[in-house]
Amino acid sequence: MGQGTPGGMSRQGDRKPDGSDKKDKKFEPAAPPARVGRKQRKQKGPEAAARLPTVTPLTKCKLRLLKLERIKDYLLMEEEFVSNQERLKPQEEKAEEDRSKVDDLRGSPMSVGNLEELIDENHAIVSSSVGPEYYVGILSFVDKDQLEPGCSILMHNKVLSVVGLLQDEVDPVEIKEAVELPLTHPELYEDIGIKPPKGVILYGEPGTGKTLLAKAVANSTSATFLRVVGSELIQKYLGDGPKLVRELFRVADDLSPSIVFIDEIDAVGTKRYDAHSGGEREIQRTMLELLNQLDGFDSRRDVKVILATNRIESLDPALLRPGRIDRKIKFPLPDIKTRRRIFQIHTSRMTLADDVNLEEFVMTKDEFSGADIKAICTEAGLLALRERRMKVTHADFKKAKEKVMFKKKEGVPEGLYM
Repeated sequence: MGQGTPGGMSRQGDRKPDGSDKKDKKFEPAAPPARVGRKQRKQKGPEAAARLPTVTPLTKCKLRLLKLERIKDYLLMEEEFVSNQERLKPQEEKAEEDRSKVDDLRGSPMSVGNLEELIDENHAIVSSSVGPEYYVGILSFVDKDQLEPGCSILMHNKVLSVVGLLQDEVDPVEIKEAVELPLTHPELYEDIGIKPPKGVILYGEPGTGKTLLAKAVANSTSATFLRVVGSELIQKYLGDGPKLVRELFRVADDLSPSIVFIDEIDAVGTKRYDAHSGGEREIQRTMLELLNQLDGFDSRRDVKVILATNRIESLDPALLRPGRIDRKIKFPLPDIKTRRRIFQIHTSRMTLADDVNLEEFVMTKDEFSGADIKAICTEAGLLALRERRMKVTHADFKKAKEKVMFKKKEGVPEGLYM
């Protein structure tokens, strides 16, 4: 009895001597290791001391970096601008020196020549109407973008250097002094004590640009522009033609300053003869009313007249006498330089193939008018469209030229205009 079970003895042996019956603490497992794997060896030496930990930049740091990069770009742009200014400064000084030379040249005579070939930005080969070709310099103030082979230039009378550029190959003085200047600056004629011309007549072969020049005058002036075709003045009933002429000039006088452009004046301005029909007599009465409006009792100071025809030999001499139509401007067929310029204008927006050689058509012996050149370019484009091609070839231009020249000479006996 005194011997108890081992379990009982163990419970009695586990009791604390102080006799407290506190519960045992709950078992807690040990914490897992911080890392799993092979333990890294600690690096020693200067490399370990210089090694920096990886630092991830904050948002403020990144924004500051972007700001500094932008400031750097601005500084680079400023540095480039300053360097360009320093580089261009000698050129500006040279231009100023050339301007001072031009001031010295003002008043000295200059000759007109042609630009044959551009060598570089400052040198070119030029020629005059008489004499050989010369290798000369181009002054810095001349607009080199407008210089092209074949254009008219101004040359110094001694050293023949290029000092200017003639914009228009056709002298526009006659059309300006007869139409534009009397409307814009009438005081010039009053100061010198003369009356300005009343009008101008444009004559020449068909397609040489008579109506086109009238359009240019209408575009360049602020005056009222009235356009009438000569056939519109021919009316069916008696007295309607002269009445229409009177109304035309009355409207022009009310809207003055104005320009009256009468195209195909030979429809009513033919030479007078013994008429045998009422229609012919009506045409002559219309022309007499036109003569009366041009040189009647009423003054036409602010109304200028432009006439156009391709048969000036058929007009009545009374229409062309001094005091009515004082200026006569002839429009010849275009020369080689004008042909080249017209071809450039009409082919500037065309998609041309690499084999197109416009100089072959420019240097041809066939007589082309401006309208013929436009027709050739249009016909060449149509030939390319018919074959579903987006580029115009040299063969298209050759076929178009043959077709246009055939239509032009169709119905004209061979050898008539020898």
